[in-house]
Amino acid sequence: MIRVRLDWTPWGNHAPFHLAAKKGLFAANGLDVELVDGIGSVSTVQIVGNGEYDVGHASLAPMAIARAKGLPVKAIAGFIRQNDIGLLVPKDSGINGPADLKGKKLAFTAGSLEAPFIDRFLTAGGLKRSDVELVAVDASAKGGTYMAGRSDGVFSTVPFILPVVNAQRPSNTINFTTYGLAFPSFGLFATEKTIAAKADALRRFSSIVAGMWTYIMNGHEDEAVAAIVEARPNAKLNPAILRQQIDVLKGFVSTPATQDKPMGIMAEADWTKALDVLAEGGLVPAGQAAPSYFTNDLIDTNLSSRIASGK
Repeated sequence: MIRVRLDWTPWGNHAPFHLAAKKGLFAANGLDVELVDGIGSVSTVQIVGNGEYDVGHASLAPMAIARAKGLPVKAIAGFIRQNDIGLLVPKDSGINGPADLKGKKLAFTAGSLEAPFIDRFLTAGGLKRSDVELVAVDASAKGGTYMAGRSDGVFSTVPFILPVVNAQRPSNTINFTTYGLAFPSFGLFATEKTIAAKADALRRFSSIVAGMWTYIMNGHEDEAVAAIVEARPNAKLNPAILRQQIDVLKGFVSTPATQDKPMGIMAEADWTKALDVLAEGGLVPAGQAAPSYFTNDLIDTNLSSRIASGK
């Protein structure tokens, strides 16, 4: 049994897990997999780190922060390898970057990954915190706050929230990566103890999910959407939003260092940059060794390629 804790309630980012399960790919490769929804990446990191699950799917930056604090977790696959956090603003707002935000009301979540970097983001536009009005809201209330017009912008994970709000409040995004705030987003991680004990099973699981992502992004998005809806019938999911979330995620899959690498494979250069950025934000100590935070040994590219081909 491989018990998997996901990052959040069902959304487009869960596509490869549910489609792989529907196609019987886990069972066909000798795996019994349980997929459990989460309540946020930080929570998933802590729960998996405490040994309650074998694998976590979450934003890998919170995993790195937890590892730096002593939690023995390590990334084993990277899927959304570019930082997907940004600021959403209305298309008709005339806001094109941080310099245009003076006097604006911006919603964010205290304790979230965006929070430590808001000052640096504003500094890129020559502003400081006192130049804007920051409104702290719960993560689950971000979309509603913004759609109701109670903020001029909202900081969040772009692929998740943009499709949710776009129909009611058409928006543009200002991505953190544009301003040097580079760190990895969603991927898989496990404790070092589980990696040692279940390496073969984790390799098969990670490779299947990696291959399934490639399969989905090569024209099988709607098949994936149907699998999510079928797997979570009580969630009242909107297939159109799920499809849009998958489409937006595509833009965050690769960095320059991973452009030609198979899905799931991470780059040491990206992790080095990420740890530097996190250290500048006061979230990890300076001088961390990138190789201790991730491994590519649990991606079987032959298996992932076979899964990606649909055969």
